[in-house]
Amino acid sequence: MLLRGLTWLVLFQLLGTALNHLFLPVLPGPIIGLLLLLGFLVIRGEVAEPLNLAAGSLLRYLPLLLVPPAVGVMVYAADIAADFWAIVGALVLSLLLSLSFAGVLMQRLIKRHAVRTEESL
Repeated sequence: MLLRGLTWLVLFQLLGTALNHLFLPVLPGPIIGLLLLLGFLVIRGEVAEPLNLAAGSLLRYLPLLLVPPAVGVMVYAADIAADFWAIVGALVLSLLLSLSFAGVLMQRLIKRHAVRTEESL
């Protein structure tokens, strides 16, 4: 069961990598594979038991993926400290832009939903 689920995950990753090399060099192959897997699961309507088992077993090791970024922060602490205000400025600016975009988008979606509910009455 676990091997079948891991095979599906690797198959979609390889398919995404192939599409990356052939058509979409902008997006990373594993991201394309994840989007293809999402589309496959949406069309199918359910997650198969082998895939669920494989994903669950991989999620147990997810904290290990946070070790390399933490080590990178420790190793490059002096460089990060030197550019601290630039990093803070970029983070604050991106936060404000994403919050304002999400707010405008939500207001438009609320207006569209209100118009559709009025039309259906």
